[in-house]
Parts: sequence; C-alpha cells; structure tokens
Amino acid sequence: MRTLVLAGLLSGLAVGPLAMAGCKQTAAPAVVAKVDPPVQAAPAQSVGFDRNDYPGDSTMDAMRNSFAFTGYWLTVPPGETTNSWVGKRAFLRQQGWGFLVLANGREDKEILKSQKKGTSPADLGKQDAATAISAAKTEGFPPHTILFLDQEEGGRLLGEQSAYLLAWTEAVAASEYKPGLYASGQPVPDGPGQTITTIRNVRETVAKQHLHEIAMFDYQDGCPPAPGCTLQPKPISAAGEPDVIAWQYAQSPRRPEITQSCAKTYAKDGNCYAPGFPQIFLDMDTATSADPSNGR
Repeated sequence: MRTLVLAGLLSGLAVGPLAMAGCKQTAAPAVVAKVDPPVQAAPAQSVGFDRNDYPGDSTMDAMRNSFAFTGYWLTVPPGETTNSWVGKRAFLRQQGWGFLVLANGREDKEILKSQKKGTSPADLGKQDAATAISAAKTEGFPPHTILFLDQEEGGRLLGEQSAYLLAWTEAVAASEYKPGLYASGQPVPDGPGQTITTIRNVRETVAKQHLHEIAMFDYQDGCPPAPGCTLQPKPISAAGEPDVIAWQYAQSPRRPEITQSCAKTYAKDGNCYAPGFPQIFLDMDTATSADPSNGR
C-alpha cells in the first residue's frame, strides 16, 4: 500500500384516564401523542490504521487507545522483503483489535514480465490468490474473512491488470473467504470531460461479467474530501464511492499535489504519525465496523 510502510426512536405515549386515591374517577378524553418519523442514525465509524512494518507488541497494545482496527498483511507488503506481521493475529485478537486483512497485488510491469515467461495474467492471479488463502488459514482467520487485494496503480485498469485482479478475486470467492480490493477512489481523467476511479472501473467490469461481488477499501487522500492526518474522519460517504467497507483518508508520506489544503495536519516530513508515537508513521483508515474484514 502506498507507504504502507502502507468504520432515537420517539415512541407514542398513551395518556389514559387519571385516577387519584380518595377522588371520584372521571373519564378524560384519550390523548394521542404525535409520533415523529423514526430518525435514521448515521452508522457508527471506527478509526484504524495500516502500515508495512509491525510496530511491536507493546506499541500495538498502547495504540489500542486510539485505534479500533489494524491492517494485517498476509503476504510480503509492497516494497518489502519480509512480512513482520506473520504470527501476530492471535496476540492482536486477544488485545481486541479488528482487522483489515491485506495481500500484496502485482504491478503491471510484473504481470507483463510473468506473461512473457509463459504465465498468463489470469493464472498469475490464481496463484497469488492461492498464496493469500493459504496464509489466511495459517494465520487462523476464520471462514468468510474478507481478504483485500492491494491494487496500487490507479485509474482505468489495462487488460492484463483486470484479468489478473479478477482471477484473484474469483479464486478467493471460490474459497472459504470473501474477496476484497484496496483500490483508488481518486478521480482521474478518462477521455474528454470524463473521469474514472479504479473502484468504479472494477465495479463496472464485475457487473458486465456477472462476477462475484467485491468488498471495496477505498484510498482517497485528496483534501478535500479527505480531512488529512486526524483521528476525526469524515463520514465514509464523503469519500465519493458508495458502499465501501473502509476508507483510507491519509497516507504516509502525503501526496503534496492533492493534500495542500490539509498539509498542516501532517508532520513536517510529510508523514502521518500515530498519536503519542512520533516514530510510527502510518496510513489512517475509517470503517463502519471495528472489524472490517470480519477477521476476529
């Protein structure tokens, strides 16, 4: 993930006859209280984070004061050579953490390189899905946990990217787990007067091909709509993509070209740091669940 280094009803009151001890009871006309339409409460949101490197047991324990859920890598994160999250699920679950379960996806250049060696994008997607499924089982994630494929490159997907991605998600859908996608909700030009987001592009393709539904983890850190590096996120609907599971609204380091209006919320070096932990830079996320992947 980008520098993943990478949630009142008013009831009518029936007023009946009044009776008092020692007094003659007289009938009073029934009064029917006016009942207002039910107020639809906004869904509660939880704040979480994700990053490439595991912060350490004691740090994670202390960070529970600020965060409800954490990103959890099943595979080696982008740009890394090892995965320091391996074997930590049981410990984090005991601490009360919720999970955003992540698996690294392939960049286009990797897909093309593999294709030249004889492995089709679809076959590569299936192989990577099998690796993620196996890792999820080893880590103890229960059936129906959502596994999010990390799609770093934004905009409209190229043919080989789409084939890889959808082969991955379909393979996960055929397993005991559910497919998810971390992808861009940042609008980019897509022809004269048109824009596209990766999430919208994938949803359109899924609908056309009648494929399994994919849960969406939207990265959209442009200010606005993103509020910057803060523990007070806006409603998920503000991200601009409907029905997303989670929204990554701040990244480390920030992207200067789209975060100028919220630059002061970030540290001077451009990173977003966990409250009270000036050495732990991370990406900020929000979700309508304290356990977005249902990984507990």
